[in-house]
Amino acid sequence: MKPSRNAFFAKHLLAAGASCLILVPFLWMVSTSLKDPVEVVLRDPTILPRTFEVENYGRVFSRGRFGDYFLNSIMVSTATTLICVTLATLSGYAFARYRLPGGKPLLFGILATQMFPEILLAIPLYVLLRNLGLLDSLLGLILVYTTFALPFCVWMLRNYFMAIPRDLDDAAIVDGATRLQALRTVILPVAVPGIIATALFSFILSWNEFFYANTFISTRDRQTVSVGLQSLIGEFTTDWGLLMAGAVVTTAPVVAVFFFVQRFLTQGLAAGAVKG
Repeated sequence: MKPSRNAFFAKHLLAAGASCLILVPFLWMVSTSLKDPVEVVLRDPTILPRTFEVENYGRVFSRGRFGDYFLNSIMVSTATTLICVTLATLSGYAFARYRLPGGKPLLFGILATQMFPEILLAIPLYVLLRNLGLLDSLLGLILVYTTFALPFCVWMLRNYFMAIPRDLDDAAIVDGATRLQALRTVILPVAVPGIIATALFSFILSWNEFFYANTFISTRDRQTVSVGLQSLIGEFTTDWGLLMAGAVVTTAPVVAVFFFVQRFLTQGLAAGAVKG
């Protein structure tokens, strides 16, 4: 039965309205980043800048030291993503294909770690990093991010591997492949959408995280973009053009990565929700 024209129109109208709610704040942020300080504080705000000022972006990297923050965030986010994807792929495949003793309680125990708020774990993690000599280091931050990104990654890839027929593994093993070879040559190419979706989740989570980065990193040269962005907020006044330029610079890499892998993300999330 074909949907009526009114229903078709209403569906697209709702989609357009939802898109506006999402895009308008982002577009306003970009517009503000291109305004001069006088225009930003006008009583009657302008939607488009009267004169496009790109100086704010130059000041972000000179005064805000966003170059260092960017490099730190890229290293932390990339390393966290690689660790989470590698461990989640191996453990997710094991949980999906083997009947491990205490497998289900262990899985739910892993998931239960997501229930604890960040602030509750801050003191134990702080003491642990201090005892390991990893406090105020990017390596310590990578390990901390891995602890709260990995559980979701394991569950996501485990569900994705369960949606892949076991016949593919059996056929590869019959042809003489080991279990690890079957995973590497047969299963992983099929699981690319799920792996990319998991990697994107880990990357965005690590890139946007603020609380732990602000708590465990005290040296300015080792801070990440989320902490660097917060430093642009003044105690008494705030340069909104500079702050919005920093926000655009911080958001742009995540938006670019998302648009690049959105097709795989949709497939991965849909397939990973088939079985539990």
